[in-house]
Amino acid sequence: MDFEQAWLSYRKRTDDTNRQYFAAVYGEFEEPVMNTAFLEIERAAAEILDVKTERKRGMPEPGATGIWLKTDPEEALSEEGYHISERDGLVVIAAGGVRGILYGSFACIRYLQTGRTLRGAELRENPSNPLRILNHWDNMDGSIERGYSGKSFFFRDQEVLINERTVAYARLAASVGINGVVINNVNVRGNATRLIEEPYASKVAEMAKIFADYGIRLFLSLNFAAPMELGDFDTADPLDEEVREWWKEKMGEVFTRIPNLGGFLVKADSEGRPGPFTYGRDHADGANMLAEAVKPYGGIIIWRCFVYNCQQDWRDYKTDRARSGYDNFASLDGRFLDNVILQVKNGPMDFQVREPVHPLFGGMKETNQILEVQIAQEYTGQQRHVCYLIPMFREILAFRTYCSETEDTVADIVSGRTWGNKLCGMAAVANTGDDVNWTGHDMAAANLYGFGRLSFQTDLTAEEIAEEWIVCTFGDDSEVREKILKILMMSWPAYEKYNAPLGIGWMVNPNFHYGPSVDGYEYSRWGTYHRADHEGLGVDRSDRGTGYAMQYNEPNASLYNDLDSCPDELKLFFHHVPYTYRLRSGKTVLQHIYDTHFEGVADAEKMKELWQSLEGKVPERIYRRALERLEHQVWHAAEWRDQINSYFFRKTGIGDEQGREIY
Repeated sequence: MDFEQAWLSYRKRTDDTNRQYFAAVYGEFEEPVMNTAFLEIERAAAEILDVKTERKRGMPEPGATGIWLKTDPEEALSEEGYHISERDGLVVIAAGGVRGILYGSFACIRYLQTGRTLRGAELRENPSNPLRILNHWDNMDGSIERGYSGKSFFFRDQEVLINERTVAYARLAASVGINGVVINNVNVRGNATRLIEEPYASKVAEMAKIFADYGIRLFLSLNFAAPMELGDFDTADPLDEEVREWWKEKMGEVFTRIPNLGGFLVKADSEGRPGPFTYGRDHADGANMLAEAVKPYGGIIIWRCFVYNCQQDWRDYKTDRARSGYDNFASLDGRFLDNVILQVKNGPMDFQVREPVHPLFGGMKETNQILEVQIAQEYTGQQRHVCYLIPMFREILAFRTYCSETEDTVADIVSGRTWGNKLCGMAAVANTGDDVNWTGHDMAAANLYGFGRLSFQTDLTAEEIAEEWIVCTFGDDSEVREKILKILMMSWPAYEKYNAPLGIGWMVNPNFHYGPSVDGYEYSRWGTYHRADHEGLGVDRSDRGTGYAMQYNEPNASLYNDLDSCPDELKLFFHHVPYTYRLRSGKTVLQHIYDTHFEGVADAEKMKELWQSLEGKVPERIYRRALERLEHQVWHAAEWRDQINSYFFRKTGIGDEQGREIY
């Protein structure tokens, strides 16, 4: 086996309190997901407790001990919700549907992994979000766009891969509550366009069946121009009747061949991808054409809102990439069909270490929305730096949009609580590859695990999720738990300190987005500027500048529009600020830049020291892999510090108040 089991690497426990429950499992096992639940319990019992589990069909007799898996419509649970309870030696995992049974079974297994007793257990969970999806940017040649942990395990040499790793991946995803997976890159090119046809569709169907056994629906990224590339058309106009009929016929074929297909993810009219703009149509026209074609089969269309002018003139101070998502979509509110979901990035730019929450959240009251985040760490260290992102995601979910008097947070909107939407949730750009540990950096697995757990249960804290992952992955040694938790919780703030300051973002090398390059994008077409001169830096997005701040509901619009009330951590995102401007800390902007970059390096060094103190307490192979990356992180953080600080010292001629070395 050329891969590890990540947080499902079970280890023996001398645990007599739980052994009695795992000797027998009762239930009806004909349904594939129910059977999967039994197999997972059986495997955990054998590997953790050294117990052989007996499968017993039907309900237990009075006085029986064991685990009873049952769907129960009277439990007031959603189809994916579960209720674990223990009474007199019998653990009951009840659920609204079979997927709930599977999630409840994995929750029961977490009891074993984390050393908790099932005696007297009482746990009721309904998932916070209807859709919990991983977006893979995998290409048919085996490469992964923005992939930092090896090659694809879905594709290789223009073929679809089906092997034992496919099942292992499905186990990992289901164990944390993922119920949808997009297997191919949103930038659909070449043979990826043909995944909806033979010979590929049969292999996709085989993969979809494996996913279905784990309660996961398979999605594909779709090429909007497919009628031209696969058919005989010279147009992909969404209002052309022949084009619409072609899509309807094609979808009839596709859903017949791939029964567990959930639908399609579409990137259109962005970064060179084809879309309705070519034909003078809008995004509602494009999305609705596809939605009509998939609706008879229960399919959904997830339409990305990452649409902007990537031919911007850097001399133009009014055109603003940050405005584009709202400008393109807000006026279309209410026009999308009910099986269309708009997938909105957490911020208006592109997964920076700090940016404001996207104003489309709270800006569209009659449209299904799903929150898109990125765990692939494209701009947060590319899985060479440890950067635990769950604290960031919790801040995003907690953001108040003021779109209604109550239940107005991003979490409320994407859960469906605000407007009663049925199709909504969270999606993450995935961080997996064929590396032996799945995620390159062993600690990057905390983001994969954490996204699943947070999307299933958004009231969990970042600390709770991290501790759970640590114990499931490394065991429950208290020193290991405490020190890795400290590393994880200080990692995102540390990265922000030595990265671009105060929300400005983008000071990275173009194209591959790794390492400091202050002016790398400053005169480019991508709209990602910092506007630094000898007096100050930042982009004026107030009503005196690009007007972006006014896309928010009040009081957020006024908060961001005013320089003094704007939060310091976003000051440079919204305003062009003098270097001598004093932040709430009392420091000038320039001194803040100097201080945080020195502090960030010190934090990186501290994380490395904490890890080194665990030598001999974690598996040697993991210790060595992670240490190598932490050593790189310390060096790279120093490179960030020296380049950023030197740039602004040379720009201003103002030295560091503490007299530290700046080049």
